[in-house]
Amino acid sequence: MRVNEKFQALNGSITDPRTRRYLAPKRVVLTEGNVNHPEALLQERSNQITLVPGASCTMINKPGEPHAKLVLDYGCEFPGSIRLMIWSAGSKGCGDDARCNIIVRTGESVMEAITPIKVKNTTNDHAIRDRVMNVGFYSANETNESGQRFVCVELIDDDAVVSFKAIQGVFHYLDLDYKGSFSCSDEKLTRIWNTAAYTAHVNMQEYLWDGIKRDRLVWIGDMHTEVNTILATFGYNDIVPRSLDVVRDETPVGAWMNGISAYSIWWLLIHCDWYRAFGDKAYLEEQRDYLRGLMALLATFVDEDGGETLPEGRLLDWPTNDDPVAKHVGFQGLLKLALDNGAYLLRELGEDETAALCEASAERMKGHKPEPTAAKQANSFMVLAGLADPKEVNEKVLVPGGGHGYSTFMGYYILAAKAAAGDHAGALRDMKEYWGGMLDMGATTFWEDFDLDWMKNAGRIDEVVPEGMVDIHGDYGNYCYIKFRHSLCHGWASGPCPYLSNYVLGVKNLAPGKYEVKPDLAWLDWAKGSYPTPKGEIKVWAHKDQNGETVVEIEAPQGIEIVR
Repeated sequence: MRVNEKFQALNGSITDPRTRRYLAPKRVVLTEGNVNHPEALLQERSNQITLVPGASCTMINKPGEPHAKLVLDYGCEFPGSIRLMIWSAGSKGCGDDARCNIIVRTGESVMEAITPIKVKNTTNDHAIRDRVMNVGFYSANETNESGQRFVCVELIDDDAVVSFKAIQGVFHYLDLDYKGSFSCSDEKLTRIWNTAAYTAHVNMQEYLWDGIKRDRLVWIGDMHTEVNTILATFGYNDIVPRSLDVVRDETPVGAWMNGISAYSIWWLLIHCDWYRAFGDKAYLEEQRDYLRGLMALLATFVDEDGGETLPEGRLLDWPTNDDPVAKHVGFQGLLKLALDNGAYLLRELGEDETAALCEASAERMKGHKPEPTAAKQANSFMVLAGLADPKEVNEKVLVPGGGHGYSTFMGYYILAAKAAAGDHAGALRDMKEYWGGMLDMGATTFWEDFDLDWMKNAGRIDEVVPEGMVDIHGDYGNYCYIKFRHSLCHGWASGPCPYLSNYVLGVKNLAPGKYEVKPDLAWLDWAKGSYPTPKGEIKVWAHKDQNGETVVEIEAPQGIEIVR
């Protein structure tokens, strides 16, 4: 008999699928005041407080002297909490009731961790990052969950001492096998794939979130890139249907998911990708009524001239948010994709009447020519929807400026549009410049937004920014992500992972059980990796021979059709 059966008060039906792993910090960034033996905190220690103290870090405050403070670096951004293990604590003596007060600030950058609350838009919304903890001896004291890489710990009582056994990071994550993989002759591109995959992975919490510090919510539009990253890295995981369903169930047809009209479109596109990957007709059947109602509604947002007329909540991405022309161009392509893919799913369900309605609206959209825009993301959707010539768009819009003009959310679609034009080499160069730029600034996960111009005279996120230099985290941002509210771990930024798997390894899911494998190495010497399918992993090894010709070796599981 399990404990929840034996004690009925404990019979809640919801469980947490995540694992906890305890992390020792990798580096002491700085200390101030009287901090003794901070290096003791870098040791990996047991999770149990014991009566016999071992090597410890001690903080001491005396009246009139600077407060003791230290900043620790865990080496990689992670979701979870911080755990203070205290051997002794006191203020003016150490009796049994002696306690002291400590400020614990977490940050995705060093500068965020050392910046007090309400300065440069540091906030405690979504997840508290700045709190006072009252601690006593022989105790383990844990913060709430957030997303962080750095922690600043400050003893704030004017006459006090505290001795730490450990200051642990508590990593909360789904313990998953990386069934997909990618490596190539360019080390930075390999690192970009790994960072992108990890960025999506850590947002796979109890549901699929967009950010582990801020936006710890199921944002359906943001999920599309994340789901394609999951497909390329982990294969099936029930966090995807659970997240799709929780937003569907709170959004009746006629309202818009997350209050954004385009996000209901993204819900549809995710379902299409999910169905092609797994062919789960029973799960698709569960969407029948909602899908039929949504598609009938979307088909009405095409005017007589074929132009899209999507209503309120018109978010394409942050860089185009104040550009109505760019948004119209982008939504023209996005709605066309929705009508095409929605019709496909409706035909699979035998909903031929609504499918025909969608197909008629999609056909009408071909006659509309939006006003020109220089926005790369908007034009990319026109290419992917078959409404614009890929080579012309690439030459006139996507090539100029290289990685300038990209956005983290829309990056995958820009890269895919360049691939459609045959510019695989340009896509890889832009990827190295743009996502590689974040790595050059110290990133271990990819960000909510990024502009290459931000790098000018900017300090790295893993150091105290020197006087006279720009704080790339605390000095930039817009809309809801101004300054330190900016998330430096956002799942929508994981686009390089599926791009490298889909276009360099060349593995694309055409239909349930059917995959195209056509690698394109561009200027790479070799690339190899694996791609999960319901039957096992497709393994690809592509390399150039002595004549510069690409040689491709493929291993595919039984029951998977390969198109070469």
